[in-house]
Amino acid sequence: MNKYLEEYSYFFNNIYPYLGKKEQKMCLKELKRELKYKKIDEKKELEKILLKDDIVKSIEDNKEILLAIIPELNDMIDFEHNHPHHHLDVWNHTICALSYSYKDFDLRLCLLLHDIGKPHSYQDGDVRHFKGHPKASSNISRTILNRLGYEKDYVEEICYLIENHDNPLTYYDILDNFDLTLKRYLIQYCDALAHNPEKLEKRIKYLKSTLEKFKECKPNIEKKVKTKIKYNL
Repeated sequence: MNKYLEEYSYFFNNIYPYLGKKEQKMCLKELKRELKYKKIDEKKELEKILLKDDIVKSIEDNKEILLAIIPELNDMIDFEHNHPHHHLDVWNHTICALSYSYKDFDLRLCLLLHDIGKPHSYQDGDVRHFKGHPKASSNISRTILNRLGYEKDYVEEICYLIENHDNPLTYYDILDNFDLTLKRYLIQYCDALAHNPEKLEKRIKYLKSTLEKFKECKPNIEKKVKTKIKYNL
């Protein structure tokens, strides 16, 4: 945890979770002002958090800083999926997806933001659906990344990956842009494994068949995948 912000730890661990969303947002605004006052580089703090070996512990230990840097994440916390293919709320699904990734900032940044639009793009019925959430997540992410000062081309690539994280990959995608499509695959890999374990059969079948498409272009690509993902199908 950043030494300047240790004083906030007790508050965020013991008081903040019990506040209403409105009060939480006010607290995050106050902490964001504190970050600026102490001239803390938000981009560097975000990179430090996302590039720790144990990403789950890193987020837990620095949750208040992360939420101050990206207050939009707060809407994901305790937001239920209410869908049989999900066993976790949106925030914990995101943390679970991140837990499958090794240290790769782009991958982890996309996973952190890939469902950030769900609390603002859902349809309730017998089960809750999230049609349009990739586009909503991409739009929100663009606002966040521009605010943090990332270069335009980088912002557009990350937002493209987020907007297309649910779209099935084809041979055309792989042949058209192998490296970018591989990034999409890695995001889909981690995202899929964070779904309800009882509903994974179809997703794992898709991941395996898609990996075979990549291997037809580059036979050794599976080795590279294993350096990014903490799971073996």
